[in-house]
Amino acid sequence: MQQFWNERYQENEHVYGEAPNAFFKSFIDPLQPGTLLLPAEGEGRNAIYAASRGWVVEAFDYSEVAREKALKRAASKGVSIRYDLQDIALFKASKQYDMVALLYVHLPEPLRHNFHTAIYKSVKPGGFLLLEAFAKEQQGFDSGGPKDPALLYDAPSICSDFPFLHQLSCEQKEVILDEGPFHQGKAAVLRLAGQRL
Repeated sequence: MQQFWNERYQENEHVYGEAPNAFFKSFIDPLQPGTLLLPAEGEGRNAIYAASRGWVVEAFDYSEVAREKALKRAASKGVSIRYDLQDIALFKASKQYDMVALLYVHLPEPLRHNFHTAIYKSVKPGGFLLLEAFAKEQQGFDSGGPKDPALLYDAPSICSDFPFLHQLSCEQKEVILDEGPFHQGKAAVLRLAGQRL
């Protein structure tokens, strides 16, 4: 799987575009900048945007190619991000952040549940957790996402992963994605925004 992602990032200039994810952008724009963690961040579009807004950004992915492209682009934009090579399966909550954003991080059970438990511990009290991912209904669209239905999400499963999170919003909706060549067109997405109290 690591080789798959390295090849995808190698063969495409911007796999998911250069602009930040729209849901992520709309959520952080009104916030006072703080510390931010972005797991599975790919080519760094969200990390670079957040850093340009004054956030102290840490990101990770297990694709060396994605990390290299992200750091190169951050330098060209004059912003600084910390970007580590890391496997999600080995992630531990070693520190806490003002915000953690999970953007299209699709994982099988029980890895998903274990990772989400660690992610919740990584959010400071008062901090925010944001998630956007493809919903089960994405099987009816060809705008991207996993082909394995077990890797698509539904609200009850995601909510049960974060039982102590104060939900600000949780909705499934159809959107038009325009995020690089691999997220294009009508899509069924699940969006969760919550706060650790």
